[in-house]
Amino acid sequence: MKKHLLLLLTVCMSLHSYGQKTYELSSPDGKLKMSVNLSDKIYYDVVCLNDTLLKQCNLRMEINNQSLGINPKPAKISRKGIDELLTPIVPLKYSAVPNQYNQLLMAFKGNYSIEFRAFNDGIAYRFITNQKGQIEVNSETFRVNFPENYRLHVQQSGGFKTAYEEEYRHIQSHEWKTSDPMIHLPVLIDTQKDYKILISESDLTDYPAMFFKSTGGNGMSATFPKVPLEFGEDGDRSVKILKEAGYIAKTDGKRSFPWRYFVISRDDRQLLENTMTYKLAEKNVLEDTSWIKPGMASWEWWNGATPYGPDVNFVAGCNLDTYKYFIDFAANYGISYIIMDEGWAKSTRDPYSPNPTVDVHELIRYGKEKNVGIVLWLTWLTVENNFGLFETFEKWGVKGVKIDFMDRSDQWMVNYYERVAREAAKHHLFVDFHGSFKPAGLEYKYPNILSYEGVRGMEQMGGCRPDNSVYLPFIRNAVGPMDYTPGAMLSMQPEVYCSNRPNSASIGTRAYQMALFVIFETGLQMMADNPTLYYRNDECTRFMTQVPQTWDETIALEAKVGEYALVAKRKGDKWFIGGMTNNQKQQRELEVNLDFLKEGRSYRMTAFEDGINANHQAMDYRKTEHSLRKGDKLTIRLARNGGFAAIIE
Repeated sequence: MKKHLLLLLTVCMSLHSYGQKTYELSSPDGKLKMSVNLSDKIYYDVVCLNDTLLKQCNLRMEINNQSLGINPKPAKISRKGIDELLTPIVPLKYSAVPNQYNQLLMAFKGNYSIEFRAFNDGIAYRFITNQKGQIEVNSETFRVNFPENYRLHVQQSGGFKTAYEEEYRHIQSHEWKTSDPMIHLPVLIDTQKDYKILISESDLTDYPAMFFKSTGGNGMSATFPKVPLEFGEDGDRSVKILKEAGYIAKTDGKRSFPWRYFVISRDDRQLLENTMTYKLAEKNVLEDTSWIKPGMASWEWWNGATPYGPDVNFVAGCNLDTYKYFIDFAANYGISYIIMDEGWAKSTRDPYSPNPTVDVHELIRYGKEKNVGIVLWLTWLTVENNFGLFETFEKWGVKGVKIDFMDRSDQWMVNYYERVAREAAKHHLFVDFHGSFKPAGLEYKYPNILSYEGVRGMEQMGGCRPDNSVYLPFIRNAVGPMDYTPGAMLSMQPEVYCSNRPNSASIGTRAYQMALFVIFETGLQMMADNPTLYYRNDECTRFMTQVPQTWDETIALEAKVGEYALVAKRKGDKWFIGGMTNNQKQQRELEVNLDFLKEGRSYRMTAFEDGINANHQAMDYRKTEHSLRKGDKLTIRLARNGGFAAIIE
């Protein structure tokens, strides 16, 4: 009997193998390889330098009554290589981005295709359909299998309603259960050997964002929010979903779907330098982008809008005098904008009736006189119910909008982001999305989107710790711009931390807080603290306010996920260096070679370093000046929760 079973198993395996077809796609440098196997389903393996990183991964899409990817029958296979130079409108890392990849396009019977791309630093794929009329996407399978026990750096949400602000959790893949909470993108995988794998998506259009659940077998599989059909009242900030469809998207049958991508690094520094979201995003659709001006903004919410001192001869708060003081502060330091958060309008539901104690129109006039633009905060629901406000705000002279509390990423909400970006662009307004999902390419299609929150930033007060924030350059900020709102002047170590608005404080040293302006990428950077404290700390303020928001070049000098990040960034002839570290017990010491400087030129570096007592008194810092040349070595010492910030010119 055993012999008969063994024979039957052998025959079945032979028949299965006989029906298989394998196609290989390699990166331009030949180090990264993807093997696509066609049998009962579409499987793929990912191999780097003969190391198998992902094994027997599976992809599929269910549309109407058709399964795309089940018993696939190839109709046409084509290949090509691309080598081009891209120039982003808002360059967060580089003013020019090389885009080099090899492509495998597989067309299948059933009117669908799958496009694979292999870059030197990662791989990506997407579905393309050629169906008539509208289609309903019932589900999409994106299953990733780990050949060994991997460590996952993830944010876990209790459901699809999330502001993407959860702390990072660090879980072993073989311990992750199907009953555990789902996770959302981006996800960073540590193979616990030589590789890190960053997973996210790009060109997310007319489709829900992707989440993951455990497969229960050392892997993860995608899950998506359904299309909402009916809504109910839920206060002034959002709505309740009362009824959902049985499908995740209803969309055009002739289209390409979002890219699923893997950035694969053998050096943690590569994660900081990657531009995968941009390389896969839809190109800019705006004819005129000359009016889009990235910049810095003074923001009153975090510090309680309460400047004080001998020059403040008015009652501070949500009123005209206070906002004029913020405008004067911005003008004094060359800050481009002020953000007026909740309270500028009479009601959060009515964007057309300003609070009479604030007088938005006078502030817009005064700001124009001082060369400081006004940005207005709104709930997404108010925007949706008053879509004509973009035209009105343009007439008023508003420069941008900060839109809050979306907290969803189903197809309806993803489309809302695009409708907002398109309408805002028509009226020369930029957008900062708060309460948002992570960037997924729309910011390149509509470069008037300058930033997204979707991050556990300084709004969380004591819940915002360097031990968590040091992951951001490798995960959240590695996929797109991030509104973290740095700039605290009251700095504390965690064991002595206490903070209440208006005396808001941060965990981490003063030098750490300054370094965030260099490290963190966004088209709209916040100065979150009180103008009074900035005036009192003038040399720190002058450094932070001269850090650009766009860059010509980015070089990751030293980096280790979860421990430290040290980057150099160039704008024109000036270089800035920013370094941050976690709550390690001992002082961290990093040595870097200044090979990126030009040969034969002398430079002066002005640096802000952790002071000798910063391990306990986080306010302690030292300002130093040094003469430098190309090839010099620089020793950087970081206190626990510490930082380093410098300008080289």
